[in-house]
Amino acid sequence: MMPESEHSSRQTRATGTERSCSDGTTNGVGADRATGVGGADTLGDIELSAISHGFEGTAVLREITLSISRGETLAVIGPSGTGKTTLLRLLSLFDRPNDGTVRIDGRDVWSVSERDRLIVRRRIGMVFQKANLFDASVRRNVEYGQHIRRDWWGRLTSWVSRLTSAETNPVVADALATVGISALATQRADSLSGGEAQRVAFARALACDPDFLLLDEPTSDLDPRNTAVIEGAIDTARAQGLGVVIATHDMHQAERIADRVAVLLDGRLIEVGPAERVFTEPTDPRARKFIDGELVY
Repeated sequence: MMPESEHSSRQTRATGTERSCSDGTTNGVGADRATGVGGADTLGDIELSAISHGFEGTAVLREITLSISRGETLAVIGPSGTGKTTLLRLLSLFDRPNDGTVRIDGRDVWSVSERDRLIVRRRIGMVFQKANLFDASVRRNVEYGQHIRRDWWGRLTSWVSRLTSAETNPVVADALATVGISALATQRADSLSGGEAQRVAFARALACDPDFLLLDEPTSDLDPRNTAVIEGAIDTARAQGLGVVIATHDMHQAERIADRVAVLLDGRLIEVGPAERVFTEPTDPRARKFIDGELVY
């Protein structure tokens, strides 16, 4: 396997969200954006070191070492059941690994207090395969993540502002524009198509101003037009300095949008490197067979 530190020349280093900014649930704690692990204003690299994880005695991931930087898009490819979703859950701090270390800014995030870890989680957004929207307008869905991150006074003033003004919060407006649904701001979420709903979920994660954005098969059920919009939004997020990790079955999608590609087979990373090299000259013969469609699972 190539060293994980090998990066594509496309990467541009530049300048978080908790679960509420992604699937609509929350840990019930609201706070303004604060410093992360180590006191930095923004999160540094996320580093997994010798991570192993499983469920009920069954190993899912084995000895995973990987780092993700801001300003890059990493595509994780591999067959169904090989652990891509589990890997994203470990990166987002939803789950604690059975073995190994998760570091952000060089510090083990599972050794800090729950409060400090929650602050970090709020700056990692996640978009799932299903949109999980509320029965409310598109604008309210996108605003929700921002709302729960405020303290109680901030929530009250936000609520009053919504009652007295029909204008959309500029951050929310930018997020809606990024995925091309500004015209749908007042439309109810339950009237949207599947592609439109997924674009709302993406906008909700963006509106929380994350440092990292994790995407779990976000376009697997979408038509080509909505897929293209999501891919364009991913490129925009990367250009704005976010670190993006996308789990995908779509090799062509990974080629189009990724700076780096990680190939995950049988719960192990067998290849990590710049997208062009991985697709044209992978060093592991299993990666070559998988990319060519010769390795069937």
